[in-house]
Amino acid sequence: MSELASENLEQIQIFYREAFQRYQERDSVPEIEIRFYPYVSISHTIRARGGKIYVRIAELCRTMPLLAHKALAYILVGKLLRRTVPAQAREIYSNFVKQTEIRTRAAENKKINGRKIVGSPRGEVYDLERIFAEINAVYFKNSIPKPILTWSAAKTYRVLGHHDAAHETIVISRSLDSRKVPQYVVEFVVFHEMLHIFHPTEYRNGRRYNHTPQFRRSEKKFRYYAEAENWISRNASNLKKTARQKISKTKIVKN
Repeated sequence: MSELASENLEQIQIFYREAFQRYQERDSVPEIEIRFYPYVSISHTIRARGGKIYVRIAELCRTMPLLAHKALAYILVGKLLRRTVPAQAREIYSNFVKQTEIRTRAAENKKINGRKIVGSPRGEVYDLERIFAEINAVYFKNSIPKPILTWSAAKTYRVLGHHDAAHETIVISRSLDSRKVPQYVVEFVVFHEMLHIFHPTEYRNGRRYNHTPQFRRSEKKFRYYAEAENWISRNASNLKKTARQKISKTKIVKN
């Protein structure tokens, strides 16, 4: 888990279980998954879905002291359950994020990554919102929260799709918004990017893993997986010509 030792992550999970027990006054607590996300600012989310709790902590807080992580656990769980958050927890967490070093890092991160150009999900041929809704229902049982969906500003072909976790956005190359492109190809690229939400980035030994073996197994469950892969491979030169760019290889983005 990069700079955060595994034993520390286990302790953080204990904090969240303790918070649930305190607010609900019972021993049983739901399964909790905690991950660090590259949010632009110091923001965190907690969601309950399918009987499981999903906690996303800003990457900027990866090395936050355990005492502050405990305070954050009580804050997030309290908000989720609509309980009064202990004043001490708010004070401890607030003292951490108000540090000059943390605020400077957050400002620099926002300056570098904060800007996002978003267009429309409705193209000349394909509607990304409709495609997302259909795929979500068929493959994910409507469990994927809808992100911002947009076509890229320019036609590209090396990067056919991109999931931006920090901005909760899926961008699809405008090169695919064409009657010459089969619908199943557009659906496959959208499906691939949705898998990045379903299988978030994993951090192991300081490295990021976006396309894990589990991710690849899920990807092959797409009904037209082979056909889509073949079409993309066969039409690399056509996409290149359309986009008017020089590059050697066409692929789905590995973000």
